[in-house]
Amino acid sequence: MITFYEYSRCTTCRKARKFLDDNGAEFERHDMVRQPPEPSVLRKIISQSDQPVDDFFNKRGKKFRDLDLKNRLETMDDEEKIELLSSDGLLIKRPLAWDGENVILGFEESDYEEAFLD
Repeated sequence: MITFYEYSRCTTCRKARKFLDDNGAEFERHDMVRQPPEPSVLRKIISQSDQPVDDFFNKRGKKFRDLDLKNRLETMDDEEKIELLSSDGLLIKRPLAWDGENVILGFEESDYEEAFLD
C-alpha cells in the first residue's frame, strides 16, 4: 500500500492523487499540513530513498523563504533538518509517496508508473 502525503490546495498533489485513483492503486492519504509525518517516519522514508535530506524540502515554498532555509540548511545536521520537516508539512516537497520501498517526491507520471503500478 502506498502512503501518500499531500496538501489539499496543491495542484500537483491533486494530479498525483487522480493518477493513482485512475490506475486503481491502493493508497492511504495523509494531509501533510494538518499532520506532518513524525520524525521516525521521515527518517525511515529518507533512508529508503536515494536522496539527501535537503531534497525533501519544498524549496519553492513561502515558508522555506520566510525561514531563510536556503542559507540555514548548510549549517544544520540531518537530524535538525528532519525535526524541522516534521514540525511543518508546508516545508516538505509534495506530494510525497512511499510504498515501503519506493520513495517519490513530486509528481512525474513515469516515476509513479515505474514505482507503483504493476
